Amino acid sequence: MDQGDDRKRADERRSLLAVAATAFIVGAVTGCIGAIFRFFLGQADRMRDAMIAWGHGHAIWGFLIVVGACAIGTFLAAWMVRQFAPHASGSGIPHVEAVLRDQIPPAPLGLVPVKFFGGLLAIGSGLALGREGPTVQMGAGVAVLTARICRLPWADARVCLAAGAGAGLATAFNAPIAGLVFVLEELVERFEHRFAVAALAALATAIPIARLLLGDAPDFRVEPLNYASAESAPLFFILGAIAGLLAVAYNRALLAAIAIRDRFGRLSTELCAGLIGAGVGILAWLTPDLVGGGDQLTQRALTGDEDVAIVVFAFLIRFGLGAVSYTARTPGGLFAPLLVLGAQSGLLFGVACRVVFPALAIQPQAFALVGMAAFFTGMVRAPVTGIVLVAEMTGNVTMLLPMVGASFMAMLMPMLLRDPPIYESLCEHTLRLERQIKQR
Repeated sequence: MDQGDDRKRADERRSLLAVAATAFIVGAVTGCIGAIFRFFLGQADRMRDAMIAWGHGHAIWGFLIVVGACAIGTFLAAWMVRQFAPHASGSGIPHVEAVLRDQIPPAPLGLVPVKFFGGLLAIGSGLALGREGPTVQMGAGVAVLTARICRLPWADARVCLAAGAGAGLATAFNAPIAGLVFVLEELVERFEHRFAVAALAALATAIPIARLLLGDAPDFRVEPLNYASAESAPLFFILGAIAGLLAVAYNRALLAAIAIRDRFGRLSTELCAGLIGAGVGILAWLTPDLVGGGDQLTQRALTGDEDVAIVVFAFLIRFGLGAVSYTARTPGGLFAPLLVLGAQSGLLFGVACRVVFPALAIQPQAFALVGMAAFFTGMVRAPVTGIVLVAEMTGNVTMLLPMVGASFMAMLMPMLLRDPPIYESLCEHTLRLERQIKQR
C-alpha cells in the first residue's frame, strides 16, 4: 500500500515537472511570436496612415486605393480563415475556453499562421479588433503542438494550453500578472496549483523575451494621479453602474450584429468581409485615428486633454465599428476595443463630474482609467483580470480602490439584467461552428 502511494506521488512529481518544463518552452515561443505580431501590427498601422496621407494628395484615385486596400486586406483575412483554419475566426478566446472544457477538440496546427497573418491583415486594414485574441489563441496552439512533441497526455497538455493562452494575453499587453489571473479567473475559473505553476512558468519566459524585443515600458502613459478622496468615492460607484449598462448595450449590439450577419448567409464570407473592409476604408479616409485597435484613442482619453465633442463622436463611432468589425469573421480580439470604450466613457463622466462638483478637484483622466476596468468587467465578468490588466498597462496603482468599487457595480448591473458574459455567448457560436465544420 505504501509502495503504491509512493509510486503515485513519484508519478505526480514527474508529471508536474514535465508540465512545468513544457510550459517554460511554450512561454518562450509564445512570447517571441506575440512580440513579433505586435511589432508588425505597429508597422501595419504606420503603413495604413502613410497610405492615407499619400492618398489625400491624389484625389479620387487615392480614395479608391485606400478603400480598395482595406477591402482586399479583410477579404484575404476572411479567405485564409475559411480556407485553412475556420477556428481562427474572431477572438479565439471562446474556442480556447471550449477546448479547456472538453467541449471540442483542439484546433489543427495550421491555426497559428492563419491567426498571425490573418490578424495582421484584418487589424492592419483598420478593423476595430484587438491583438490579444490572436496572441491568446496562438499561445494555445503553440502549447498543443509542444505538448504533442513532448508526448504529454491530454490532462497535462490541457494545463499547458491554458498556460500558453495566458502567456499570449500577457504578451499582448505587457501584463504578466494579468496573464496569470486570466488563466485562473476566466479560462479555468478556479485556483488549481498545476495551472498556476504552468502559467507562472510560461510567463517567466514569455515576458522577458517580449520585453527584450519590444521594451518594457507600460502600454499607456498616465500622469501622476491623486488618491481618490472619500467625497468622490460615490462617483466611482455611479461610473461603474453606467459602465455596466454600457457593457450590456455593447454585448447585445455585438450579438445582434452577428445575428444579422448570419441571417444574410447567402453572401460569401469573403464578400461580407470585403464590404466591411471597404466601409472601414472610407472611415479611415475621413478620420484615420478612429480605425484599428484604438490604442491611440485610449492614450488620448488617459491624457485627459481631448475635446468633449470629439470624444463623444469617437465613442459612438467606435461603439458601432467594434460590433461590425467582429462580424467579418477575421482574426481579432475584443479586449483592446473594450478598453477604448471604457476609457472614453470614463473620461466623459469625469469631465461632467468636474463641472458639477468643482470643489472636489476631480481629475477626469482618473475616471478614464477606472472606466477601462469597469467596462471590461461589465463585458467579460472577470473583475480581477480587468483591474490588474489596467494597472499593469498604465503603471498606476493609485486607482485600485476606485476600480474595485466601479467593477463591483459594473458586474452587478449585467447580472441583475441577466445579461451573460460576452465569452459565454460567443462560446455558443463556437460550438455551432464546430458542428458545421464536422458536417462538411
